[in-house]
Amino acid sequence: MQLYNNLSAKERTALIEEAGKDRLTISFYKYALIKNTEIFRNHMFLAWDELDVLGRIYIASEGINAQLSVPAENFNTFKQHLDTISFLENVRLNIAIEQDNFSFLKLKVKVRRKIVADGLNDKTFDVTNKGVHVGAEQFNQLIEDPDTVLVDMRNHYESEIGHFKNAVTPDVDTFRQSLDIIEEDLKEHKEDKKLVMYCTGGIRCEKASAYYKHKGFKNVFQLEGGIINYTREVKSKGLENKFIGKNFVFDERRAECITDDVIASCHQCGKPADIHTNCANEACHLLFIQCNACREEMENCCSTPCMEINRLPYEEQKALRKGQGNSNDIFKKGRADHLRANKNLRNINEHFNATQTER
Repeated sequence: MQLYNNLSAKERTALIEEAGKDRLTISFYKYALIKNTEIFRNHMFLAWDELDVLGRIYIASEGINAQLSVPAENFNTFKQHLDTISFLENVRLNIAIEQDNFSFLKLKVKVRRKIVADGLNDKTFDVTNKGVHVGAEQFNQLIEDPDTVLVDMRNHYESEIGHFKNAVTPDVDTFRQSLDIIEEDLKEHKEDKKLVMYCTGGIRCEKASAYYKHKGFKNVFQLEGGIINYTREVKSKGLENKFIGKNFVFDERRAECITDDVIASCHQCGKPADIHTNCANEACHLLFIQCNACREEMENCCSTPCMEINRLPYEEQKALRKGQGNSNDIFKKGRADHLRANKNLRNINEHFNATQTER
């Protein structure tokens, strides 16, 4: 019985090309008590592998967080399978704005301690006491209110290429870092301001809203279904789209284009650009923004040393990497010191004060 992916990305790409069938990129999450995570994990893998599902799925005792790709012809069967699981029946599925048959190339179903690394002790507060979920129309109304503070719950490399107008965009590398920073910087406004949050698909706001209510914030709201659902809703209802730029996604696509605005810059030359890439040197693999000109000049590398290493025969590169872990720079995602046009996002306090002054 096969319980793990046994094909390489290259082999899977060839199979997808050979099949010539459309695939749908989908994400969903659900907080629910799962008693035996390993058994549940194996059940999901077997069922989805049979349907040719690919993706990255995290399962924990607190629920499931799934980002995946399924053949369009198998979508109904996939949905029917979800509906046989009590806590996943009629779960909201966020279908990607831009489809790509190669968004995922492996099926990875992993058991984790949490479905999102939030660093919180859930036993210290009521995780079910969440904020008010709002759709696109009410969200648009809320963020025009001068008594609203709009906060992006994503990381700096996500908000750098796209965010909502007037949103506070914390300069953080991880979700867990943003929680305390936001509380500290907005501690004087727990009762007199509306705290409105958003993220990619809603999962980070789900836990954060309960946490901030526990911390004393009286008026907490979260965008239902995140940026993905918002984009679909404003289109279907003819509403004003208040998001600018691209929505960063955690698959091979890297991002979905929401508007044509390019609000970021190449991390090497500083010219307008919003395409993330990984350094071609596998010993580095840094995620950063690179324009087409720099991509050609630097051979898809983040630095001259990486370019020189990447030119070596594969076996020599492999020998150099032996026994060495990736540099911590990989987690800086565009803020590595050697990137010439490194651009830090504004401090949350500065942004908050500026937006309140403008209003």
